[in-house]
Amino acid sequence: MSTNTTKRSTKSLLKTGTIAGLAALMMAGTVPAMLTHAYAEAVNVQAPQVPSFADLVSAVSPAVVSIRVKSDVQQTSDDGSSFSFNGRDMDQLPDPLKRFFKEWGMPGQGGRGGPDGHGPHAERHGKLRPVAQGSGFFISEDGYVVTNNHVVSDGQAYTVVMNDGTEYDAKLVGKDQRTDLAVLKVNEPKKKFTYVNWADDNKVRVGDWVVAVGNPFGLGGTVTSGIVSAFGRDIGSGPYDDYIQIDAPVNRGNSGGPDFNLNGQVVGINTAIFSPSGGSVGIAFAIPASTAKTVVAELIKNGAVKRGWLGVEIQPVSKDIAESLGLADAKGALVAQPQAGSPGEKAGIKQGDVITAVNGDPIKDPRDLAKRIAAFAPGTKVDVTLWRAGASTSLKVDLGDLPAAKEVASTDGDQDQSENVAPAKEKALTSLGITVKPSDDGKGLTITDVDQNSDAADKGLKAGQTITSVNNQQVAKAADVTRIIDEAKKSGRSKALFQIQTDQGSRFVALPVNQG
Repeated sequence: MSTNTTKRSTKSLLKTGTIAGLAALMMAGTVPAMLTHAYAEAVNVQAPQVPSFADLVSAVSPAVVSIRVKSDVQQTSDDGSSFSFNGRDMDQLPDPLKRFFKEWGMPGQGGRGGPDGHGPHAERHGKLRPVAQGSGFFISEDGYVVTNNHVVSDGQAYTVVMNDGTEYDAKLVGKDQRTDLAVLKVNEPKKKFTYVNWADDNKVRVGDWVVAVGNPFGLGGTVTSGIVSAFGRDIGSGPYDDYIQIDAPVNRGNSGGPDFNLNGQVVGINTAIFSPSGGSVGIAFAIPASTAKTVVAELIKNGAVKRGWLGVEIQPVSKDIAESLGLADAKGALVAQPQAGSPGEKAGIKQGDVITAVNGDPIKDPRDLAKRIAAFAPGTKVDVTLWRAGASTSLKVDLGDLPAAKEVASTDGDQDQSENVAPAKEKALTSLGITVKPSDDGKGLTITDVDQNSDAADKGLKAGQTITSVNNQQVAKAADVTRIIDEAKKSGRSKALFQIQTDQGSRFVALPVNQG
């Protein structure tokens, strides 16, 4: 054997021996530390367990639907060829986006400005075209669907789209503009639909979780979550405003969709958002379940909602007004003007009366009065408690049927004043910070100047407005105001109630009388 062959054999034996020795050491569990490798473990954080909405969403989603509304409307936009999206012409968009935007409209071209998702209207030789899309939910297994009035108000044909994409034709059962609620009915006798129930308002608290399910921007089956932020919000949409404010993201197309509590019950129905940008900023408003439950039941039964009508224009009672009238508390509704021929006027309700109770139940404010009267059926006789001339009195009123459109008394401010008459003499009421003159028609005092550092200016009095009464006494000259103020001082009152006529109607303002 050659020397080279001997060396290779020796190396081979050494390698074999080394491997065999290592194997023996490993089997004995005595591998030297210098021969092992340490690896870091994968990150595994033990986070706090946050409640998941998955089970809730899985249970309620079959009851939530998308609503498509069609109507035969006049053309107000092109067919989409001139639209652009993020700087790209419509023709440059992918086909799915072309179809979507042609059917529902480009972003920012909605019709109502609310969260309903109106798209461009288009006429195609009398065919029905899409005009709106929104959300809704089943409240019975036989196919009654609740949504918003503003979603369906322009429609002639309605389609309910399930979360699995199944589509059903529906008919309009009834709608109520004042609460923005509507009911549709899917006619499928052999089908039993998954439906949801109403939550108890008394058990809903600020800070509770809510889950909104709906159809924002046409994206059906979308789920967002948040909390109840506040109750009793008045957003100026009508006399029955009593909305729940939530911070769950709600967008165009969520209108009519439900907000669920963690038990899968409907807390509210999305109806509006506060949105300077057009998208969600975390402030949404929902119709409370208690309101919706009552209105929906009447819509299903009668197709419309009948409400009691008192027929008076009212305003809040501030602390100053309460003091000027000798009321102990700043509660109730101050009658600015009874409407001509209304049940209230026929029963004897007058300007300057404060409605403090109905059937013995105290009235908090004008909105409370409107809700209570509306809860009665037309023709109901109610006891109305008034504060008048420093004392409490009561009248019986036969409520009427709330008109479809409110009759507003005109101020008749366009009368011809061209006759040659001597100019009325102005008189400064220094203690009030105003200057007045008799009105041209002899009814009240016209304000000609207001001291900008006075309480009158702070309360919004302006030149051109008319003082028609003080402490419910008619005034025709400055001396009348002075006399009434002196009487108020002698009776220990520090404020007097001024009735002010403006182009927008009549209102009451309390001004201090203990100056000067």
